[in-house]
Amino acid sequence: MLPALFWTGLAVGFSIAAPVGPVGLMCIQRTLSGGRLNGLFTGLGAACADAFYGAVAGFGLTVISSFLMGQQVWLKLGGGLFLIWLGWKMARQPGLPGVRAGQGPGLWASFANTFFLALTSPATILLFMGAFAGLGLGRESRDHFSALALVLGVFLGSAAWWLFLSTATGFLRERITRHLGLVNKLSGGTIAAFGLAALVSLVVAF
Repeated sequence: MLPALFWTGLAVGFSIAAPVGPVGLMCIQRTLSGGRLNGLFTGLGAACADAFYGAVAGFGLTVISSFLMGQQVWLKLGGGLFLIWLGWKMARQPGLPGVRAGQGPGLWASFANTFFLALTSPATILLFMGAFAGLGLGRESRDHFSALALVLGVFLGSAAWWLFLSTATGFLRERITRHLGLVNKLSGGTIAAFGLAALVSLVVAF
């Protein structure tokens, strides 16, 4: 039973991480400006947040999920403002002709930024709950070891995507860094647009 749940979690974690969004853009930009390790740590922050939400859904922690869903307004507000700030900061970064690894933000700063960003997205828990329910795991009772195997699979699946993305971007780094200024502006503008969309959705909801 444990191996099956582990591989299921692995597939869910990978598929939820793979769509390109703000964290994906941040991973690409930070790999270009700070090196592959910086890009990987950016993604690992999101992977840890995915594991947290996977644990909430996998362990059936309805108290936590209900609380988080009840705080959607504040989470969207905080996440939206944070995205706009990150996008503005990223867009202002110059395109340096001789970019070296390590010129981006520190590893733990990259990790913390994306962990907070992913954690303030209540839609993530809905994705996990929907995925688990669709796979027949939503109402299934399981022991702690089985749930841990599921959550570990989610984390490693998400981490595998970020490792792939940062590695693939790293291979193209030498060709793209000459256009880093443009990449920074486009990435920053897109990330800020995600944040603005979150704030607009709050206004429309009212």
